[in-house]
Amino acid sequence: MLAAAARRVLRGGPLPAGSLPAPPEARGNRRVQRWTAGLSYAALLAMLGAGLPRDPYAINYLRLQAPSLDLPFGADSSGRDLLARVAHGTLGTILPAILIVLCAVLIGLLLAGAGDISRGPSMIANATPPILAGVIIAALAGPSVGGAAVAVLWVTWPPLATHAASLLEEARAMPHIRWLPLAGLGREQIWFRHLLPAVLAPLLRHGLLRLPGVALALAALGFLGLGAQPPTPEWGLLLAEGIGYVERAPWTAVAPALCLVLVSVCAVAAAGMSSSQRPPKNSGYTGAGTTVASSNAPADTSAAPADGTVPSR
Repeated sequence: MLAAAARRVLRGGPLPAGSLPAPPEARGNRRVQRWTAGLSYAALLAMLGAGLPRDPYAINYLRLQAPSLDLPFGADSSGRDLLARVAHGTLGTILPAILIVLCAVLIGLLLAGAGDISRGPSMIANATPPILAGVIIAALAGPSVGGAAVAVLWVTWPPLATHAASLLEEARAMPHIRWLPLAGLGREQIWFRHLLPAVLAPLLRHGLLRLPGVALALAALGFLGLGAQPPTPEWGLLLAEGIGYVERAPWTAVAPALCLVLVSVCAVAAAGMSSSQRPPKNSGYTGAGTTVASSNAPADTSAAPADGTVPSR
């Protein structure tokens, strides 16, 4: 409550309608971003294509066997193929992370309309460390992938909900939004055709940037034994199994660690590519700081009051 009051005092109240200029048009050369995204995705797909056909549970090699052409990532302490285990661990780490981010984005959109009411629960949930949430859920339901996912989701949705509320407030303050009721658009049309596209794109980019942290949090819970359980091939478990042999067999820990780095590069490159896209054509602005009204809005707006209120029809 004190934080919300301080925020309102520092900002001077809510943004009035039409108080924000239109955002500038995105510029820049995306060649480096395209190459980075293409190479990182190609490396990830190559690892999956080479590792998924292999058996992640078969003990066919010597303990801690060094990497070779037949065994690119080497073998773990039990003689299992690390390439197979890392590739299958991608499905057990990245897919739950993607689902967690999508659920957090959905929760953020649902709570965005609540405004300041959602900020209190967001602050409380945001102050909870994921490890503490994982310990509590593991104590209540036992260690599992589902419990770890719930624990990470608990600390993932608050930043996205706060961001969604701020984006919605900024979108409502855009100059062209105040003229939409005069064009005969209802609340549902304004929300789905104008407000939601303005909020969803930057919120998805935010979710992409959160994806590596979510994957790392899942791996951390698995590393502590609060997530997936052996012999499941999950990156946190692979790190936990290989950390004791890192001095004489560093590949046991380097392989899953490099995969976490690769996923981070993929997520950041994808977010950079999406942020460089041009604004939508029907967003109500030209992109160079010049705002235009909706195509259905009345042409004559000279009689608009100076205080920014919408005149009655």
